[in-house]
Amino acid sequence: MKRYIIIALIVLAIPVAALIYLDRNVGGLQGDPFAQTYDATCASCHGDDLQGVDGLGPALMGIELHSGDSVSALSELMRDGIAGVEGHAFGEQLTEDQIRSTAIYIGERRVQRLFTDFKTHVPVSIPEGVQSSDLHAFEVEVVTDGLDPLPFSIAPMPDGGFLVTEKMKGLRMISPEGEIGPLIERTPKVYDDSIEMVLVWGHGWLLDVALHPDYENNGWVYLHHTERCDDCLMGKSINRVVRGRIRDNRWEDEEVIWAPGPDYYSIAPDVGAGGRLAFDEQGYLYISVGLKGSSNFDGVQDLSKPWGKIHRVHDDGRLPQDNPFLNIEEAYPTTWTFGHRSPQGLESRPGTGEVWSTEMGPRGGDELNLLKPARNYGWPLYSKGLNYDGKKVNYGEWLDLDYDINDIEQPVVDFTPGPAISSFVFYQGEHFPAWQCHALIGSLRGTELYRVSLDGQEMAEYEILLTRLARIRDIEVGADGNIYLLLEHNDGGQLVRLVPAAAD
Repeated sequence: MKRYIIIALIVLAIPVAALIYLDRNVGGLQGDPFAQTYDATCASCHGDDLQGVDGLGPALMGIELHSGDSVSALSELMRDGIAGVEGHAFGEQLTEDQIRSTAIYIGERRVQRLFTDFKTHVPVSIPEGVQSSDLHAFEVEVVTDGLDPLPFSIAPMPDGGFLVTEKMKGLRMISPEGEIGPLIERTPKVYDDSIEMVLVWGHGWLLDVALHPDYENNGWVYLHHTERCDDCLMGKSINRVVRGRIRDNRWEDEEVIWAPGPDYYSIAPDVGAGGRLAFDEQGYLYISVGLKGSSNFDGVQDLSKPWGKIHRVHDDGRLPQDNPFLNIEEAYPTTWTFGHRSPQGLESRPGTGEVWSTEMGPRGGDELNLLKPARNYGWPLYSKGLNYDGKKVNYGEWLDLDYDINDIEQPVVDFTPGPAISSFVFYQGEHFPAWQCHALIGSLRGTELYRVSLDGQEMAEYEILLTRLARIRDIEVGADGNIYLLLEHNDGGQLVRLVPAAAD
C-alpha cells in the first residue's frame, strides 16, 4: 500500500506541505509558496484573510476589482501598481514567478478554489427551484444516487438509459427510470486495492465508455481502461481500448482496438491516465492518454511514447493512412497531437469536423483546446499555470529540449486559477435551443458547470451555470435532450440532469 503514496508524490511532484498543512483558520496554506509571497507583500494591507485592513487597504474578497480579477490583470496590478498610490508596485522587488503565483493565490481565494480543497468530503448540494442564466432558466433533478463514490463516465442509450463506468467496480446499466443495474459480467478486469491520500491512487481502472456512431445497428460498445501488470513489483499499468457487445448483461465479442502493450507499462497511477474516447463525424475514434510515464514530464514530448498524446484510429482499430506522424521514424503511429498533461474531456464539435479537448494544468493552466493534427500542446515545456512550488513550468531545461513559443498551440480558453477542469459536451438538442453547439464544461475542485460559446475557433461567451454543486466527472446529452451530469463524492456517486424550467 505504501508504494502508491510514494508513486503519487513522485509523479505529480506536489510538495508534502501542499497536501497536509492546511491552515483552517484563514483557509490558506502554511508552507505554500503562493501564500507566502502574499503574506510577505500584501497581507499587511489587505489582511491574512483578504478581507482588508481598516485604514490600510480594501478587501480583495466579495467585491469587484476595478482593474479586473483575471490572473493577468492581477499580475499587471502587482507589477506596475496603481497610479497615485504609493508602495503598491512590486515589479522591482518580486520575480515574475512570485507575482504570478500571488495573483493565482488571490484568484483561487476569490473563487473559493483553494488548492488543497478537492471537495471530496463537502456534501453534495443540489440546488432547489429554478436556476437562471443568461439564455435559459433550468432546474436540476436527481436521476439516481447510490453509485460507487468514483464513477467516471456515462454513455446515453437510445432507450433513455445510460451505461456508467465505476473506476474500481466495472460497467453497469442505469434504466430510463434511474434504476441501477448489476455489474455487467466479463468486462475487462478492474482493481480496487487503491489507497486514498488526498485523492485515490491505484492501477487497473475502468475509464471511459462510448457507443459506436452506428450502435443501433451494430451494437458495439467501446471501453477505455488501464491494463494492469499483476506480476510487476511496483504495480504498473497502461491504457487500452477494447470494444464488445452486451447480451444478457454479459460482455461478449471483445476485440482489442488500441493497446500499447507491456513494453509501456508504467508505475504512474491511473489518476493521470486521461482515458477519454470520442468519434468524429467521419467515424474516426480519438483516444486520450495523459501522464503515464515515470514522472509528470517523462515521455510526453517523446513521439515514440504513447502517453501525453491524443491518438486516432479507425473504429475497428486500423491505422489511418493520413495520420500525421505515420512516416516519422520511431514515432508512435496513431499519434494525432502531443504535449498533453491530463486530458479530461474529448469531444467532436458538431458540423465542423473538429475535435476538442479539456485538459488539467498544474496550479492553473486548465485548458479548452482545439486539437490540430501534429501540433504540440506544450507540456512539460510551457503552461499558463505554475508548478506547485510557485515556479514556471519549464521542464525543457531538465530534458535539454529547446522550443519556440510559436510552436506551442495555445488554449482557446485558459482556466486560471484552475478549477480542475473535467469532461465536457457540445450541446445538441431541442430543450435548450440557445445553447446549441455551446460547450458545457464540468469541474472537479471547482464544483462548477461552465458554458462557453465559440465564434469560429475563438471564445465568444463564458458563463458559470452552477456553483458549489459537486465534483462533476462527466457530462452528456441524453436521448431526451436533457443535460446529464455524473457526480462523484465520498458518500456515493449520483446522476443528475438539467431540465428546462417551465417559465423558460
